[in-house]
Amino acid sequence: MRELQPINQNVLLDFSDDKKEQRTASGIIIPDSAKEKQNISKVLAMSNIDNAEIAVGDTVLYKAFSGTETELEGKKYLLIQYADIMAKIVETEEI
Repeated sequence: MRELQPINQNVLLDFSDDKKEQRTASGIIIPDSAKEKQNISKVLAMSNIDNAEIAVGDTVLYKAFSGTETELEGKKYLLIQYADIMAKIVETEEI
């Protein structure tokens, strides 16, 4: 089995496509080429980064149009620079 291990301040994100067919309210099917890519993903692996504010398993928001999409053994990944991650998504209690 092979796996991707990020180096040089890179982070590996899960880039699995949402396989559900999307339709408009009137029933028109939206093709994959017209769908907006979601820029929220789960961290799968990281290179050694000093004082990193995220960890493996966190869900993060990253800059649109950044990173490199790749596929290995049937799974899709996004390899992105640590600096392109803008926020960590955390669960909070409602007040």
